[in-house]
Amino acid sequence: MVVEAPARLHFGMLDLGGSLGRRYGGIGAAIEPPSVLLSAAPTATGSAGRLLVIPDPATHEGLSDPHALEAAACAASAVLGHYGISEGVAITVHRTLPAHRGLGSGTQVALAAARAVAEIFELATNSVQLAEIVGRGRRSAIGTHVFQHGGLVVEGGRREGYDHPAPLLARVAMPELWRCVLVVPPAQAGVSGAAEAAAFAGLRAPPVAEAERVAHLVLMALLPAAIEGDFATFGEALSEIQQVNGRWFAPAQGGPFAQGPSAAIISRLASWGATGVGQSSWGPAVYAVMPDPDATAALAGRIRAAFPEATVLEARFANVGATVRSGL
Repeated sequence: MVVEAPARLHFGMLDLGGSLGRRYGGIGAAIEPPSVLLSAAPTATGSAGRLLVIPDPATHEGLSDPHALEAAACAASAVLGHYGISEGVAITVHRTLPAHRGLGSGTQVALAAARAVAEIFELATNSVQLAEIVGRGRRSAIGTHVFQHGGLVVEGGRREGYDHPAPLLARVAMPELWRCVLVVPPAQAGVSGAAEAAAFAGLRAPPVAEAERVAHLVLMALLPAAIEGDFATFGEALSEIQQVNGRWFAPAQGGPFAQGPSAAIISRLASWGATGVGQSSWGPAVYAVMPDPDATAALAGRIRAAFPEATVLEARFANVGATVRSGL
């Protein structure tokens, strides 16, 4: 059984302080490349895995995760244990996302492995159920919903005492011509794990007016602009959301964006007049949304010339979530 899952961009949070009782919330979208590709086959007993990372030199150079097999094996074992299945699975990871770079690598690999097991043993599950089983989606459910649906998604945050992935509020297909220039600089990995929990614990609740502004931008600009193909409004709204979120996270990352290459690239993109520019999650991956393939290629070339050490991908928005098929 073969599962391929797109990367996810995290566009920002709705309310870091939980002023109405729900914390976080979020906006994000599916893109590819890059993507996760793994295969699984049943074994007689126990779970086994082997790692075979085959990056595509044209689009995935340097974008791999040496810990992907471990994450996939743990997820597969969790599903087998949850359903009391005595048989095992052998996992092969063919392509991965870079770990802790803001692209949802942990969630996408874990859910891909979990989905492969569910398909092999004909388990009736969805991505939210699988995320709970494998321990993903505890703070943000963007990756979980992108895995299931693709497209542009909005999730409703966590309410206190309710330990389940945040609900999906909206899912919108992105216009077919729109693209994304993804830039992954060779910078320090983004915050994750215990360090991420500590970072969130140290952040102050933002002014309620700022959370209201983000919600207004999402509901009355970002979503309708995506539906109508209004690129200018979408780009302006996304850039403003990123600036507001950047102020919220500045105490933890030294500024509105991760200091170093990420902040420098975003500044350069803005100086070139790009809109829909921002940092995905804690970075260091940054992006610029573009209206068509030609504009995407032109901007990508400009970035490669200015930042030759960075990995630059011309990605499309994936309006379909993870795909499953039999055989490679």
